[in-house]
Amino acid sequence: GRMKPVIVVHGGAGRIFKEREEGCRAGVVRAALRGYAVLKQGGSAVDAVEEAVQSMEDDPHFNAGCGSVLNEKGEVEMDAIIMDGKNLDSGAVSAVKCVANPIKLARLVMEKTKHMLLTDHGAHLFAQAMGIPEIPGEKLVTERSRERWKKNLEPDSNPEEFQKDLGTVGAVAIDSEGNVACATSTGGLSNKLIGRVGDTACIGSGGYADNHSGATSTTGHGESIMKVVLARLILYHMEQGMSPEVAADTALDYMKTRVGGLGGVIVVNKAGEWAARFSTKQMSWATVKDDNLYYGIYAGEKHIKSVDEALASEREGF
Repeated sequence: GRMKPVIVVHGGAGRIFKEREEGCRAGVVRAALRGYAVLKQGGSAVDAVEEAVQSMEDDPHFNAGCGSVLNEKGEVEMDAIIMDGKNLDSGAVSAVKCVANPIKLARLVMEKTKHMLLTDHGAHLFAQAMGIPEIPGEKLVTERSRERWKKNLEPDSNPEEFQKDLGTVGAVAIDSEGNVACATSTGGLSNKLIGRVGDTACIGSGGYADNHSGATSTTGHGESIMKVVLARLILYHMEQGMSPEVAADTALDYMKTRVGGLGGVIVVNKAGEWAARFSTKQMSWATVKDDNLYYGIYAGEKHIKSVDEALASEREGF
């Protein structure tokens, strides 16, 4: 049967500084509209989530692709995952450098190899073999990321404090065929140890998609997310009959009480119902369904515009 396509995106859970709010809102809206355009043209859920995430990787407001935070050595190391709910195929990369769009590389891992996760040097060799252009690492480093890295190196600094306003980017979608998909991408934690891989590249933690239940992408404290396998936990709750919203809240609540971790999630179920929920102060998110755009950053905030109106203001520069 023909499904009405839906896309949901997030730009990370945490604390979003006032001066960055507008950029974050505009960025998730742009990503959702781009992903939805793919679905409207009959594109697959996988194509749509890749397109939406790529849009946010290219936007320096987000901790993914250009704008990623720096590790202890002052370098960008990125993780990404994509998953197809039709056959549970997935591709991921971890600790990759000098690539503009890790999500594209994750997609190639899914489609061109028998593996699910390539890391660091191996991912680099694979990117070369696939003809992905290498870009200088500095190209991904923004002034803001370098400033933060320097601040965190000061002896009395507390990098943990800074983690709160960072997030991963992600997207989930259901296409007109009823296939679901998820994609997640991140620069990780500021001043992390070299070689640290968080939840994003890990199937079931950073994302999961299964046509039998739905799809989800997560953001927040990676180590906490991994401990409870958050993405898969949400789908499990939906398999038990919970709505996306209740499943998301139940899983986030469990993560908070069990391991003290905060985060955010976006969810779509196989019926096309969606949710964007978070236990942090904020999470930028946007959804398009039935030609309506919904978006917000604060708990309880939900703006609604028609897609036509949103596209018109996009062209005028938001």
